[in-house]
Amino acid sequence: MEILRKIGIIGVFIFLVKPVAFAQVNFSNLQEAFSKSYTLEAQGNYKLAADEIKAFYEESSYETNLRLGWLNYMAGSFNESIAFYKKAMELMPYADEPKFGYNFPLSALGRWNEVITMYNQILENSPHNTKAMYYLGTIYYNRSQFDKAIALFKQIIDLYPFDYDGLLMYGWTNLQLGKKKEAKVLFQKVLLNKPNDTSAIEGLALASK
Repeated sequence: MEILRKIGIIGVFIFLVKPVAFAQVNFSNLQEAFSKSYTLEAQGNYKLAADEIKAFYEESSYETNLRLGWLNYMAGSFNESIAFYKKAMELMPYADEPKFGYNFPLSALGRWNEVITMYNQILENSPHNTKAMYYLGTIYYNRSQFDKAIALFKQIIDLYPFDYDGLLMYGWTNLQLGKKKEAKVLFQKVLLNKPNDTSAIEGLALASK
């Protein structure tokens, strides 16, 4: 009986150890695949980089879905990119990271209303996310929806008063709304940040007329 008990213990030990060893082998292979994919990406071989990850693809892996979303976007496979980013969002519904990624292929396809919706979702989750504010504000600016744009750029400057991008777009939006005095001050602040900025110099000249 003692021998049988020892054999049983050894059997349980092997059963427990084998999956761990298998997982380590899988991780090692996956790590190597990610490493190769970064090298291939740096060389501009986006499809080959994606193939490295696909060889070890698991639907339940957030990291592989996110990586494949990016690589397919870079390869110009926008619909495939959208599918992988969607899966990443399903796996991590509270994460902003895949939502930003999701907007890359949507933007490339000109699906701007969906892009706007996604940035608004990001801001609902992260109200102080200035990156989302900036991108959304720029979309509204390019659509000549200056009232919507200015509210977003103002929030950026409230949070980061000496931010170059925020100041520049806030200045141009004020100028578009006919607020030359406010625009002039903002362009001057931009030129304190970047003294030779051509866009700020142009804006300042227009605001000073």
